Amino acid sequence: MQSVKSSNIETKEKQLKEILLSLESVIVAYSGGVDSSLLAYYARLVLKNKAIIVIAKSESLANDELIHARKQAEQFGFDLVEIETNEMDNKDYRVNDGTRCYHCKKTLFKELAQMAVERQINFIAYGENIGDENDFRPGAIAASEYKVISPLKEVQLDKEEIRYLAKTAGLSAWDRPQAACLASRFPAFEAITITGLSQIEQAESFLKSCGFKQVRVRHHDALARIELGQDELLQLSSNKDLMSVVSHKLKEIGYRYVSLDLEGYRQGSSNAME
Repeated sequence: MQSVKSSNIETKEKQLKEILLSLESVIVAYSGGVDSSLLAYYARLVLKNKAIIVIAKSESLANDELIHARKQAEQFGFDLVEIETNEMDNKDYRVNDGTRCYHCKKTLFKELAQMAVERQINFIAYGENIGDENDFRPGAIAASEYKVISPLKEVQLDKEEIRYLAKTAGLSAWDRPQAACLASRFPAFEAITITGLSQIEQAESFLKSCGFKQVRVRHHDALARIELGQDELLQLSSNKDLMSVVSHKLKEIGYRYVSLDLEGYRQGSSNAME
């Protein structure tokens, strides 16, 4: 965070407030992650109850993420609205052919668009930032189709600046590891299942209870491939007793094989085994 320039961040923060104020009313798609948390914080700061903060509950949202999102929302008076999106009812989502995120976001934005009409809200916003331009994000296509805006991106905030502002604001999400939905643990073209989502959530929850922070359990049918942060790999690989406990627990959950990925956590690695 030392590289964040105070003059730049102050200018961007001012611009963000001005943009949000000009909207007059907005629905913010909130997940509890640092991006949407910061957007929700500033939207409520400048628009008060004209900013509606909405979180979508589904089988692909880990319960610990939902609990954190609720606690943070309560702390900052977001008056959180919870909706059910039921994307698992959509076969195009379940087939997981590389467009899963598009169908997920399309379902969400369709719900939010209807809410905007019912509540006479002018805009829908989500937490995309300029760093997301470097990644393939089909969800951005759905955002474009529903005219969902991205104020953080508009003022050119990057992830480091977002975390800086979130920390300054006191948001507990400021240093939380990135937490993509549980469905992202499935390789492309392996169908998403309720059973698989449950196995992933249980496995990751157990690993977090062991003290690991950056955790992914990549779901390859009967194989659980564990990814940990680079600074955490040795904590597990060098501890035979803990390795045994983890293996036993994940097999209890339903996996036949358990492996530790020695390359550690990296985005999008579920598709490396296609």
